[in-house]
Parts: sequence; structure tokens; C-alpha cells
Amino acid sequence: MAIVFSGIQPSGMLTLGNYVGAIRQFVSYQEKHQCYFCIVNQHAITVPQNSEELRKNSRSLAAIYLAAGLDPEKVVLFIQSEVPAHVQLGWILQTLSYVGELERMTQYKDKSRSQGSSIPAGLLTYPPLMAADILLYHTDIVPVGIDQKQHIELTRDLAERFNNRYAPVFTIPEIQLPKVGAKILSLQDPSKKMSKSDPNRLGTISLLDPPKEIEKKIKRATTDSDTRIYYDPVNKPGISNLLTIYSALTHKTIDEIEKEYQGKGYGHLKVDLADIIVQALSPLQEKYYHLIESSTLDNILDRGAEKANQVATKTLSAVEHAIGLSRK
Repeated sequence: MAIVFSGIQPSGMLTLGNYVGAIRQFVSYQEKHQCYFCIVNQHAITVPQNSEELRKNSRSLAAIYLAAGLDPEKVVLFIQSEVPAHVQLGWILQTLSYVGELERMTQYKDKSRSQGSSIPAGLLTYPPLMAADILLYHTDIVPVGIDQKQHIELTRDLAERFNNRYAPVFTIPEIQLPKVGAKILSLQDPSKKMSKSDPNRLGTISLLDPPKEIEKKIKRATTDSDTRIYYDPVNKPGISNLLTIYSALTHKTIDEIEKEYQGKGYGHLKVDLADIIVQALSPLQEKYYHLIESSTLDNILDRGAEKANQVATKTLSAVEHAIGLSRK
């Protein structure tokens, strides 16, 4: 079985776009691969966080993963800060990294622009810690969006650099970009993807939005002056986005949906789509609220941290031995 690693920051509630574009795929991975899913809370503190919200968001994200279908008997689900080897290896990989290559990271350049002259060092050294997350588990496959491709390429470079300089400890991971498929866009601005960081909450459907909130957001979703329902992402991006969501959640083709709504108006489509989203998210929400209030969630995270520590500590020991940081 190939080893898959994925990490996500607990920086806000996941969206319908996250569910369609990533989480459903993660559930399918667990049937074929050994999977490690990490709540990367140490990455989240590269920008200021409220401590209570960070704790709450970390548990909440874990509960969402489980409610969406991850099986704790098949995957290792854990919180990054509960496995000390992540930051320990992250420091070692920092010593192998060059300032120039870290400064070339697109996300660093983008995020540092908003920081003025007070740029947190963690924004610069984020990629070596991300590399440590991946390399500790001898990861074969890293499923990421295109925005993280550069970081995984650096991870590969650091692994090869270490292996060539010291010893062949690390597996060189392969990047797995999303297959061509559903990309869920903002309901208010369909020129950009649906994002949990979008300040316009009407543009985003949270996985925990109640039915009335979902209905309101879909009702107010951007459309156009043409009343016909057909897929045309260039000229009808709003309606095309709604059709994409409809197709992703029902597994009907766009052609089938277009025929179903031939001669009908946008109101019909929006009412039906809101109901489809509510029906899709209701089981997830029910499981989530059960988990978040129970000790089961913490027991799962405890076991996940224990399993992750066993693997990560062994890898870190091999790294330290290869470098000469161990006494024997």
C-alpha cells in the first residue's frame, strides 16, 4: 500500500468546496492506501491566533474529517503539535534550506506583502516544516492543490539533498494534483474559488451551515440577466457554478441537469439545489455534533498521535543518527 499524507490548517470552518474538492477524495484514499491526516496547528501560528479558537478549531476540523467518512481504524488522524518530531525535523530541514529558495516561494511573497516590514520568520521557514510533516512518514503520495505544488517540489529537493549528503533515509514523495473535475467557486464572485477565508460569508457555504442559511446563500447567489439554464463558464459563470455544485453532489452530468431544467427559471434551480446541499450535508452535520460533544473524538486523536509518534520518532532517530546528532 502506498502511503498518503495530507495536512490542513485549523484556521476556519471548511466549505462545500473543500468537501467536494478534497475531503471526499480523502475518504476514497483510505480504501487503497495507508493514510496520515494531520491537523497542522503549528503551521497556523505563522500568523497570530486566538488560543481558545485554535484549540476549538483543531478539534472541530478533526470531527469534520471523521463525520465526512474517515475511518479511524483505517487512517491515522492526529494533531501536529502532539507529535514533537515534526518541529524537530523541521529545524533540521531548515539547516538544509537556502534563504534564496525560501524567499522564492510564491506563498511567502504573497503573504509577506500584507505584513509590511514586520514579516514573521515563520512565514519564511514554513516550507521546511511542511517538508518534515511529509517526510516523517515515508510518504509516497501528497495530494495537494496547484497552490502547494511549489512547496512539495521543495520537499523533494530537501529529501534528495539530505539523502545525498548523509544517508538514504527519506522516501521522495510524488505530487498528486487534483484530477480534472468539480471546482467550486464563490457564490458571490464566481471568478474565484470558494474559500473559508472569504470575508463575504454569502459567497461561502460552510459544512455546518444550517438549512435556512444554505437556502439564503443559494437564493442570493450571483446569476445573470439571461433566464436560460445552461453551462457556459465564460458568459454565465454564476449559473455554471451552481450547475457544477448540483452535478458534484448528485453525480448527474451537466447535460442531464440542463435537460431537466429546460424551460424552467433560475428560481426552480436554486430551490432544488439548496435542498440537495442540505440533504448532502445533514448526515455529516449530525455525526459532527455527536462527535464534538463526546470523548470519542479525543480518544481517536490520542490513538492517532500515539501511532504517528511511533513512526515519526523512528524516522527522526534515523535522521539524527545519519547527521551525527545521536551519541551512538
